[in-house]
Amino acid sequence: MSKRLAYTLAFLFLLLISITIAKLLEVKKEVNLNNTIQSPIIVNLNIPKKHVLVNDTIRIKHYFDFMNSLVTAYDPITRYPLSEHLLIKYNPWILDTLANTDYYRMMERDSFVFDQRKMIVLKPKDSIFIPDSIEANLIIKKFDKTRIDINLPEYKLRVFQDSILLSTYPIRIGQNKKKYLKFGDRLTDLKTRQGKGRIIGFRKNPDFYNPKTGKQFFVTRRDDGKTTLMPQIPWIITEINGIKNGQLIHPTTNPKSLGKAYSNGCIGVKEADAWLIYYQCPIGTKINIRYDLKVVDGIGTEILLKDIYKQGN
Repeated sequence: MSKRLAYTLAFLFLLLISITIAKLLEVKKEVNLNNTIQSPIIVNLNIPKKHVLVNDTIRIKHYFDFMNSLVTAYDPITRYPLSEHLLIKYNPWILDTLANTDYYRMMERDSFVFDQRKMIVLKPKDSIFIPDSIEANLIIKKFDKTRIDINLPEYKLRVFQDSILLSTYPIRIGQNKKKYLKFGDRLTDLKTRQGKGRIIGFRKNPDFYNPKTGKQFFVTRRDDGKTTLMPQIPWIITEINGIKNGQLIHPTTNPKSLGKAYSNGCIGVKEADAWLIYYQCPIGTKINIRYDLKVVDGIGTEILLKDIYKQGN
């Protein structure tokens, strides 16, 4: 072998070693970067499918903190605006878990829950997958086409995607009366207001006040006579006809009131349904609240509903 060939082979061997060391250093740097994320989880980023491996037990009490930390950690490395709603849409099993924390669903399984905030949502070794940009953009487009339709005398809230009906939920609505409320310090018309608007925000950890007295409360008496703490389920803040009037979409702890004019103006739903609506409808979702007495049932028969607000249209 000539000296020239020997030098050439030696040079190529050293070059190969240098490239290998550089790649190893790059991988080590990436691992160290991942380990610096300050959240209740250790992040394992796998290619091509990115997912988060949960290391701790996450209960409802800390669930939103966990989701916020997850979005904060991964949003800078995605090519789209990562959000809690997008993650849950891509990992629907989490939503099933949340919906099943409904007090009455638990009672059907002979399990009394005094404090739902202690219920487990995520367990160690659970995986949360993060969509790629193509999958994420498809979800975002679907969100953009989502809208809420509420027909008050029908006691129904429907979620549509364009013209496709996704879900129908029973609701309770505002009473047909006026009452003095400490909140506002005036005689207030309790009927649910009609009009068009949108979702403008959420109360993820709501405080509870009696609107009549203004006093805060922490427990609720259920339809079965048992007392529990109030659940931590998001309340949906709406703006109707350009006015933020405190008319919320939120869970009721007394589902026997559904199908009735019972509330102080808000739209009440089941606890499980509140979770479903929350994750179906992000901020910006359009809302139409109407009062149509004539409706058509599933077999095409026209039905005239009870005129609960005496509007006669």
